[in-house]
Amino acid sequence: MKKFGLIGFPLGHSFSKNFFNEKFHSENIDAEYVNFEIPTIEDFPKVLAANPNLAGLNVTIPYKEKVIPYLDELDKDAEAIGAVNVIKLVQTKGKRKLIGYNSDLLGFTQSIEPLLEPFHKKALILGTGGASKAINHGLQQLGLETLFVSRSRHDANTVTYEELTPEIMAEYKVIVNCTPVGMYPQADKCPEIPYECLTPQHLLYDLLYNPDTTLFMKKGSDQGAVVKNGLEMLLLQAFGSWDIWNRQL
Repeated sequence: MKKFGLIGFPLGHSFSKNFFNEKFHSENIDAEYVNFEIPTIEDFPKVLAANPNLAGLNVTIPYKEKVIPYLDELDKDAEAIGAVNVIKLVQTKGKRKLIGYNSDLLGFTQSIEPLLEPFHKKALILGTGGASKAINHGLQQLGLETLFVSRSRHDANTVTYEELTPEIMAEYKVIVNCTPVGMYPQADKCPEIPYECLTPQHLLYDLLYNPDTTLFMKKGSDQGAVVKNGLEMLLLQAFGSWDIWNRQL
């Protein structure tokens, strides 16, 4: 039996395990999907050693960047993004090779593209973690200029939440939340942006999907903005993971 799984911490919120095990059951695929909740990335080699039949892994917060030194190879998108959410394990000449990919890019761009209008030329990306790197890459592929928003300034392409002026909010009409702020069970929280500056021309996309409507989304829709959660992206990146694991090299 082939084994697939997810590494991250914590994993109580994860959708992948049920999704893939239901897929395996309904399609009579001889495989199982397991959660590997590891408190530190240094535990990753132990997961590999204890599971010689692993064929593929998903990677979630907080290891999308930290896992890269443990991999043998990256595909071009994962290398350009600097973050990995899919690992394919390949047996060659008795040795196991780990190849990193990023299906967040595909899932996000396919999900947000139908919502984009001609006036959506610039986007704010809330957060600077591994997911935000794929989002940045995807938005740029779709022709948008991007600006990161963080609690502290990292570089010239980052502003802090306190620096979000009405002028910036008017200019950047797409806002993507890549932070865990607002995720169940802390659904009463939201990123601290000036929601009063939002208009019906704004598009708010939240990578979170639990709850269905985050406070970030609710505050946006209260101002007439278009809002969407991350469930479709999650499904699309899961389909992408399966394609990667079953693709012939």
